[in-house]
Amino acid sequence: MRQGCYVTFTDLQIDQDMVDALAAKGIVEPFPIQTQTIPLALAGQDIIGQAKTGTGKTFGFGLPIIQRIGLSPEPGVKVLVVVPTRELCVQVADDLEIATGNRDTKVVSIYGGKAYEGQVEQLKAGAQIVVGTPGRLLDLAGQRLLDLKQVQEVVLDEADKMLDLGFLSDIEKIFQQVPAARHTMLFSATMPGPIVALARRFMTRPIHIRATDPDEGLTQANIKHVVYRAHSLDKDEVVARILQAEGRGKTVVFTRTKRAAAKLVEELNDRGFNAAAVHGDLNQEQRERAMAAFKAGKKDILIATDVAARGIDVNDVTHVINHTVPDDHDTYLHRAGRTGRAGKTGIAVTFVDWDDLHKWALINRALDMGQPEPVETYSSSPHLFTDLDIPAGTKGRLKSAPKAAVEGGAAAARERTPGSRGRSRGAEADSGRRSGEQSSRRGQQPRRDQPAAEAPAAAAAPAADGEAPRRRSRTRRRRPAGEAPAS
Repeated sequence: MRQGCYVTFTDLQIDQDMVDALAAKGIVEPFPIQTQTIPLALAGQDIIGQAKTGTGKTFGFGLPIIQRIGLSPEPGVKVLVVVPTRELCVQVADDLEIATGNRDTKVVSIYGGKAYEGQVEQLKAGAQIVVGTPGRLLDLAGQRLLDLKQVQEVVLDEADKMLDLGFLSDIEKIFQQVPAARHTMLFSATMPGPIVALARRFMTRPIHIRATDPDEGLTQANIKHVVYRAHSLDKDEVVARILQAEGRGKTVVFTRTKRAAAKLVEELNDRGFNAAAVHGDLNQEQRERAMAAFKAGKKDILIATDVAARGIDVNDVTHVINHTVPDDHDTYLHRAGRTGRAGKTGIAVTFVDWDDLHKWALINRALDMGQPEPVETYSSSPHLFTDLDIPAGTKGRLKSAPKAAVEGGAAAARERTPGSRGRSRGAEADSGRRSGEQSSRRGQQPRRDQPAAEAPAAAAAPAADGEAPRRRSRTRRRRPAGEAPAS
């Protein structure tokens, strides 16, 4: 229990049906941002809330706006919550649906990358709360499929991220379509000049609330920060060993590029870990499926690029690993903020390449980390094991990793060439089978360095790890017509 917080949601004058809905999900104790925000928001006060992610601000603005539109609001959009990313859109909508579980209010999430039809149907059905990204909101409003003329409550969440993504002009267009007489709240982890100017222009005498001390930075006691100077060719092995640390729970690994994320998720799965990825090369359905699997615990490792960071709102993340050093201290803050949430402890590990030492120097200085020289670290370094509570003798591959999965992933990696991006797995398998059969018919033997997965003509050989020996070569005879191929 957090020290010094003894109030309940009932004490904050939240309706009993919402108190019960939250309690059913184990949410009974308000966070500081909620205790400060809810009373003012219920009274209709415009608010600028400054708090890092993971401090509970969604319910800080969500509960008051749900309560203010009534227990059974008339059909039509009464509340508009604008968020910068698709992942955050889904997360905020999910939280608001929890709070509205015992009332007639309907929530719809509006974002790109998904078909219009389902979203439009929910709007036509009378959804009262819309959570959306700027582009899709303006798109539907331009087609007169989204009517914002009856909006009473407007919330801008993660306003600084919207600034980073270039959405400020879209936000101004959205404000032009909602009534001038409205209740407005803005939430942001940082307050750069353009965000302050936006607040002054579109808000009425807002009160500025800070949930934590602005100088708290990264020195909070519940996150341990470890920084290593690592070699790029050894990073995956280091990551695999960290993933076997004592007490390691859900883990988020951040990469700089989409390609690096795709490569790492395949590498970790090949090593026997249960990983998923979220990055820009995946379609929205794939990204949502990966996030859902991570939140549900079906996958305990999530590899992500920064675009997905704001949507990772999971309280039981124990480790964050920066596979490459972030570009600036704000990005570091947002990445590290995925762990140590809801008062729990967490560990943030950052790898710094030799070429990126200057970036780390700037981050270290800006955040007063006290670690100007990252320790040179390899997968065999003794301090790696002691720093992160990794059992002695741990290797970078799980013993339980099924060999078939490992070989399958390795074969996919070998087949991934710049010109094969659009090929289906079935086409690749057929191509490999045809080339193997042609090789057999010519009586060719596989090259010495040819992997077993690409050498169907190889002679039977004892298999490692006690597996059954492989089937003998098919070079001695052709398969008779109608005979089923070997599986």
